[in-house]
Amino acid sequence: MKRPNIVWISTHDINPDLGCYEGVWPGAEYAVTPNLDLLAAEGARYDNAFASAPVCAPARSAIMTGCFPTAIGTMHMRTKAVPPPEVRLLPELFREAGYYCTNNFFTDFQVATPPTTFDDCSTTAHWRNRPDPETPFFAAFHGMVTHESRIYYSDEAFAEATVNVPPDARHAPEDAPLPPYYPDTAVFRRAWSRYSDLITEMDSWVGDILGQLEEDGLAESTMVVFWSDHGRGMPRAKRWPNEAGLREPLIVRWPGAIRPGTVRTELVHTMDLAPTMLKACGLPVPAHMHGTDLFDEAGNFADEPNQYVFAGRDRMDEAEDTSRTVRDARYRYIRHYHPDRSAMQHTQYPDHLATWAEFRSLAAEEAGQLGSGIKPNRLTELQRAVVAPGRPEEELYDVLADPHETVNLAADPAHAEALRRLRSALTDWQQQYGDLGLVPEAELIEQWRPGGKLRPTDTPQVFATAGGLVARCTTAGASIGWTLDSPGKEVQPAGPLDEVIGAPQKDGRRWQLYAGPFAPPEGADVWFRAWRLGYEPSLEVSIRPSQASGSNAPAPE
Repeated sequence: MKRPNIVWISTHDINPDLGCYEGVWPGAEYAVTPNLDLLAAEGARYDNAFASAPVCAPARSAIMTGCFPTAIGTMHMRTKAVPPPEVRLLPELFREAGYYCTNNFFTDFQVATPPTTFDDCSTTAHWRNRPDPETPFFAAFHGMVTHESRIYYSDEAFAEATVNVPPDARHAPEDAPLPPYYPDTAVFRRAWSRYSDLITEMDSWVGDILGQLEEDGLAESTMVVFWSDHGRGMPRAKRWPNEAGLREPLIVRWPGAIRPGTVRTELVHTMDLAPTMLKACGLPVPAHMHGTDLFDEAGNFADEPNQYVFAGRDRMDEAEDTSRTVRDARYRYIRHYHPDRSAMQHTQYPDHLATWAEFRSLAAEEAGQLGSGIKPNRLTELQRAVVAPGRPEEELYDVLADPHETVNLAADPAHAEALRRLRSALTDWQQQYGDLGLVPEAELIEQWRPGGKLRPTDTPQVFATAGGLVARCTTAGASIGWTLDSPGKEVQPAGPLDEVIGAPQKDGRRWQLYAGPFAPPEGADVWFRAWRLGYEPSLEVSIRPSQASGSNAPAPE
């Protein structure tokens, strides 16, 4: 079978709140998502897909590396990790195999993204820009439409952000299917209806991308994968290691390989996408990847790829925390290493959002009632637990019977065997892969950057041989890039958003990934440089093969 093209479409901060998940995920009946519903009808819908972390950058690091964040050091929100040398970003593996790789547009992967990763990483990156229309492509589109921040826009800004949502598709606040851990207030109903309008706007954006594939005659030869990074941007979802923080929509359409209308109920990590994409395209899967193949190059599904799925909550911006969780087909178990800390610690960014402020205001009002001898009456016991100053050391939920995780069964003798089994599974996972979240972060940083300085990547050695230019780098894990563009082009400064999402600085030069000996154009100067994730880039070295001394000599062993 010819290798498929791949299009990834990702969004922020949503659960499976899509129409196609009605009856599977509570509240999905409220959704208006015709394009994604059709995509699911034409491919496979995964009903039990989970993130490896309940916040964006750590979750995306798992997807882009195929590795658990806690094992490679990418678990703390807003860090620049130094993963083990074998870890590379997935698109670079596709680029090495001859794919044209694009990213539109951010690179929020917890590492500085080297220019060897993509052929084009920009707001205009697109498969349509590949130099040869016969070249297979890996094109990623990352949308910001559903990011939590947009729920709380001003009315004018929100109207502009949802311009493609017609009046008859707007979600009425009075119909919002609030879960029981939210207070039934105007603030929460407005937030939920806006969250749903943003999903409908995002669905329109997805429809545009799918339409472009159709226009280009590429729909039948392209695998489309849709996913979210983690759960919805509200309390007890994003940043919480619960179902609402980790459960994701995942849809795959692969014409000719995956039968339309397929429904998959096995447990999967979104991290599993990295090895699955390689396997589906007939490419080798690196042994270091922790993810599991979900299907092969013929579209044959793995029946039970995961007995368990795992995740963790670590530092969330300035809020220090450590929690681990494991989920099987029925239960979710959560272990909190700091039960004396609130699950809703003060965190500068989300604390200015209306739903967080509403929760805190209601909790403060109840504290005032209690001080006046009045029985608190604004929050239920479940809602009160969201903002409580502490939490249980362990939580256990039967998510089939209790999808909103309202009753903690950790002390219930009837579920003691499940508690014991999941405790053991979580400990075994930590021992198998390691857990860097249990190492003080200052200690990790000193290991990665002694004295606060990036380690250098060694300058590549380049040789002109009869078989072409040969390049090597002695730094383990380094990737080598080459370009015909001379140094000195004007650097495009990073904007405020670039700094947040880690977009690479543009220097106007297009770097090719060195994948083996090659012959450059006659008389051309070629510049080489090496990058290792988490290291300082190497110095550049240039060569003009026609003038190179000993150009016909073999490269040294």
